[in-house]
Amino acid sequence: MKKKIAILLVVLPMMASAQKWQGKFEQLGTALPTPNEYRNAAGAPGPKYWQQKADYLIDVAINENTLKLTGSEKITYTNNSPDKLNYLWLQLDQNVRQKNSLGQQVRARSLRDSLSAKSIMGYTGDYNSYDGGFKIESVKDSNGNDLPYTIVETMMRVDIPKPLAPGASYTFSVDWWYNMYDRMLLNGRGGYEYFPKDGNYDFTLAQWYPRMAVYDDVEGWQNKQFLGRGEFALTFGDFEVNITVPSDHIVGATGWLQNANEVLTPTQYERFQKAQNSEEIIFIVNEKEARKNEKSKAQDTKTWKFKADNVRDFAFTSSRKYIWDAVSVPLESHKPLAMSFYPKEGNPLWEEYSTKAVANTLRYYSEKTIDYPYPVAISVHAANQGMEYPMICFNYGRPDEKGKYSERLKEGLVSVVVHEVGHNFFPMIINSDERQWTWMDEGLNTFMEHSTMARYYPDFDLTWGTPQGITEYMKGDKSFIRPIMTNSEEIRQFGYNGYGKPSAALVLLRETVMGEELFDKAFKEYAQRWAFKRPMPADFFRTMEDASAVDLDWFWKGWFFSIDNVDVELSNVRWFKINTQQKGIENTVQETKIKSGATDSNGNNLDFSSGPEPLTITNTDPRYYGEFKNRVNDDEIRKSYAGKNFYELTFKNVGGLVTPLIIEWTYADGTKEVEKIPAEIWRMDESEVKKVFVKDKEVVNITIDPNDDTADTDLSNNVFPKEEEKSRLEKFKEGQNK
Repeated sequence: MKKKIAILLVVLPMMASAQKWQGKFEQLGTALPTPNEYRNAAGAPGPKYWQQKADYLIDVAINENTLKLTGSEKITYTNNSPDKLNYLWLQLDQNVRQKNSLGQQVRARSLRDSLSAKSIMGYTGDYNSYDGGFKIESVKDSNGNDLPYTIVETMMRVDIPKPLAPGASYTFSVDWWYNMYDRMLLNGRGGYEYFPKDGNYDFTLAQWYPRMAVYDDVEGWQNKQFLGRGEFALTFGDFEVNITVPSDHIVGATGWLQNANEVLTPTQYERFQKAQNSEEIIFIVNEKEARKNEKSKAQDTKTWKFKADNVRDFAFTSSRKYIWDAVSVPLESHKPLAMSFYPKEGNPLWEEYSTKAVANTLRYYSEKTIDYPYPVAISVHAANQGMEYPMICFNYGRPDEKGKYSERLKEGLVSVVVHEVGHNFFPMIINSDERQWTWMDEGLNTFMEHSTMARYYPDFDLTWGTPQGITEYMKGDKSFIRPIMTNSEEIRQFGYNGYGKPSAALVLLRETVMGEELFDKAFKEYAQRWAFKRPMPADFFRTMEDASAVDLDWFWKGWFFSIDNVDVELSNVRWFKINTQQKGIENTVQETKIKSGATDSNGNNLDFSSGPEPLTITNTDPRYYGEFKNRVNDDEIRKSYAGKNFYELTFKNVGGLVTPLIIEWTYADGTKEVEKIPAEIWRMDESEVKKVFVKDKEVVNITIDPNDDTADTDLSNNVFPKEEEKSRLEKFKEGQNK
């Protein structure tokens, strides 16, 4: 009977606590897909992991007079899956710009009483009668026979004569053209910019060819239409691309230039060769030469030939206006070229900062993930844009007409170059599904961007992508917030949700939860496991735990699956000292006096004015020893704690998101101490916890999250004594305004 009573004494308090249980520390369980032979429980590719391959041979030409792009491609598709495929699906992303496309139909709009002329065209989709979308001329098999095809908005199904067996390949061709578009009018990832002063164009071409859709072990054929936001689900392959442009154009592209000695002048070719072994920036085309070149208008053409192996996409740029510079970046395995292409309108900003930022990005990301495997990494100046592709990206940042620029613009240029070049790793190499999960490329990459900026540009504003940078968002109206684990097309506040919050979560995970060394090892393991493969969210979550021995399910649940925010209130502090009137305590220890202090309406202390409460340490009841024969020395224990300060802190989880506790203690002698308590402190009661601390010195101030490291949305309730809340709140608001 006594045993049963003892058990009840333990269980009853737990039952009372369970009333508030919300399951925040339960395992994700069925929220994640069941591990299998393709993706195992550790988050690694399984023994039978597979992925498809799509190889392309493409001829493409820009007509600068008609502004048409014409192409012909031969695709060899290899079925590495265990399934027979009865048909093939391709993506036709340009079709999002067709009249009355699905993307236009589902775009919600509201009217104001005043709209600019440009805005009203955006509302109506009427851009000077622009005729957008792919014009498919033919789809043929390798023998030249027509293949039946069906276009469904931004997807095209190609029916093949017989099922494509596992391990087999199929070759077919597609001929097409489309009208390129003015990016000033249409907000898109490819297109051109027109320069009226000199009558030239700057072509930045993306989503320009029909591309194989993904077929994978998770959902079969990728079937989500492109509506304009959710980016790309793509398959790795090898590319040979021949790009025909006016002969005075300079072309940059995914891959390595195969015929540099044919398309470059002897001087340009010599500089290009020199740059490949130079750690100083070499101008292959300098500004003076570019200014001269933009005055020509060649009517003949040249064909630039590029080859790229094991990439998931291909983009290119072409203009006679380009300045071109390059520098070699020594890595452990090889020396890729960091390069920039930009018109004179980008200078002097671009020649000073762009290529250096490319090189810095390759160095840092290679250190933290895998060595950058490709031969080039290119930054191209494109007005009002930041967009990434394998080995090449398009970036904003333009001074005024006198070449003047602000510090903010300079920081903007550097950060966008770092971010877009960083996308070579996430998702161009670690090939996540952007059509479904924005955070897996944008969030992880924003985190790496922040870390790169902190390494190479510590004087810049580094708030974005940190816990400090998202508090206003996280405490906002919940009806305008979605969990990070939301499909790209359904996200509200896209920048915060897909970029800022996941990055902030990883900063918190690295700096507060796991520690930098352990996090870096686990993160690198994820990158190396999934380089040139196709990870899903569960693979990231499981790998980070598998490689660190840290159970993070509570973290993923709170930060990625919920819209809770961090708001911890230090609701009460009680101060105790040993009662010196007890038997066995020496008379040299002064008597603890109890004073009457200030309390709030709930009886919580407002300050330390009441002095310490007495804490009596009694002799240990024999029942606590059970069957043990030896005993502790009660008097010695009392003596060891004489003069010590006991502090009982009560924490309330106001925001709902469980979090580690960072506590800063300020002592009467002016010294400070910081303690970190793991988030598991909340595991028995996710709403309120108490914890006791023993200090040799008297405490005069306690602050929770003193450096705003946990994204706590209300720092004013983090301070004791509570009269200091006002100054803390003022500091918090000042930081938010900045």
